[in-house]
Amino acid sequence: MADREWKGLVTYAYILLYIALSSGQIFFNKWVLSSKEINFPYPLGLTLLHMVFSSVLCFTLTKVLKIMKVEEGMTLEIYSTSVVPIGAMFAMTLWLGNTAYLYISVAFAQMLKAIMPVAVFILGVAAGLELMSCRMLLIMSVISFGVLVASYGELNINWIGVVYQMGGVIGEALRLIFMEILVKRKGLKLNPISVMYYVSPCRHVSALCLFLPWIFLERPKMEANRTWNFQPLVLTLNSLCTFALNLSVFLVISHTSALTIRVAGVVKDWVVVLLSALLFADTKLTIINLFGYGIAIAGVAAYNNHKLKKEARVTSEDPQNPDSIPPAASSTSNR
Repeated sequence: MADREWKGLVTYAYILLYIALSSGQIFFNKWVLSSKEINFPYPLGLTLLHMVFSSVLCFTLTKVLKIMKVEEGMTLEIYSTSVVPIGAMFAMTLWLGNTAYLYISVAFAQMLKAIMPVAVFILGVAAGLELMSCRMLLIMSVISFGVLVASYGELNINWIGVVYQMGGVIGEALRLIFMEILVKRKGLKLNPISVMYYVSPCRHVSALCLFLPWIFLERPKMEANRTWNFQPLVLTLNSLCTFALNLSVFLVISHTSALTIRVAGVVKDWVVVLLSALLFADTKLTIINLFGYGIAIAGVAAYNNHKLKKEARVTSEDPQNPDSIPPAASSTSNR
């Protein structure tokens, strides 16, 4: 009994760690990008730093220190058609999502993220991974209506920030689609750490892709604006928090289930929305904001319940693969 209680406490600790890291990373990024003290309003540069740091640290843990075990079986065809697109979409999500913080509040950005299941569903139908049904159309309509109401209640809406955030949502939705193709269609059975390992190296490719727009979009600004400063300690801690967040996601999934990570994600979203109203002066929540977001979250809960029932049926049909990462559950890893 004591052993069971101890395992329960460890599980709750992992969940709380995920919620704390996920919420804290969002606030940390917002602070680094917009703080007058840090003065580093360059989301492309910050994203590049995160990706390089994560790749180097993951390689060190797996190949040098050999702390993490990684299964073999990855082929060049699977890597080029699935893993590289996952890394590219991950880079796109971080870049556009971080850029949105320069224009809109953290709370409003979080509300817009509630549209994620709609984007995943539409792209999933296009890719042949989802089936159109009246129930799913109803759920998607509820989520969309909730986000529209929340947006209508936004006092200081900035459409540039909305476009960036929606671009980040599309990037994350595409990443999940490629993740599902990797796990379900390629016949490759990977545990969460292996997925992280195989996706991590291709961030070098993504970093190279982001390096080109950085040269044309951010480098001229950085050269023209000499007042910005690079603080190694702060930016290293910020990158380390990003890596720790990814690990916490995998810890929660491996010790609990997709349901737990989704419920924790909903709790995290509300924590971010409410705390941002206290921490940032640009966040002004209205009753319409909260009412619309509540409707959207209710739709997200219905979507999660539907997906979990579907995954439970798939698992019962294929009990030999209990350790594969649930693709939809990985949506929480980007922030």
